[in-house]
Amino acid sequence: MITIYGMGDSGNCYKPRLLLAKLGIPFRHVEVNSLDGSTQTPEFLARNPNGKVPLLETGDGRHLAESNAMLLYLAEDTRFLPPDPFDRALAYQWLFFEQYSHEPAVAVRRALFVYSERAHQRTPARLAETLEAGNKALGVMEDRLRAAHFFAGGALSVADIALYAYTHQAERGGFDLGLFPAVSAWLKRVEADPGHVPIDWLP
Repeated sequence: MITIYGMGDSGNCYKPRLLLAKLGIPFRHVEVNSLDGSTQTPEFLARNPNGKVPLLETGDGRHLAESNAMLLYLAEDTRFLPPDPFDRALAYQWLFFEQYSHEPAVAVRRALFVYSERAHQRTPARLAETLEAGNKALGVMEDRLRAAHFFAGGALSVADIALYAYTHQAERGGFDLGLFPAVSAWLKRVEADPGHVPIDWLP
């Protein structure tokens, strides 16, 4: 059985849980909190030397880090990975965008407000920087979603799951999703897809 080591309220850790729920694949969740040092124990570092969550452990004991790599692994030969080569490349494109342009702003700004341990990092300069970068990323998404219902191909894919994880929590970071109506409509489409579970769902 697959095991996911992660934080229950982390968007990155939510991604593989959401996809596994949609696929109907049973798995275990083991709570590991990067805020309390438990990702730096010798036991965890033996599984992931990078000391971060989420971490996927296969039934035969292999380990896979990085949430979007997990999505690609789990989505192989399913409806969540487009069969057309160009649409599949688009899915990869949006996965890279999520990690390099979206997550560092939208997820980080959310964390500054949600986790008391990071309150000291909530400086005016950091808040302004992440707000500007996050709105820019949301604007890129808005442009895409004005022209298409989903990010890669004509149906929901790993790209949508990756971007949904922190976008649907963006208002907790002080972002105004009312400025992005196409993004808001897309969030509802993702939530209407069969098998959807909320971020606080655990197996």
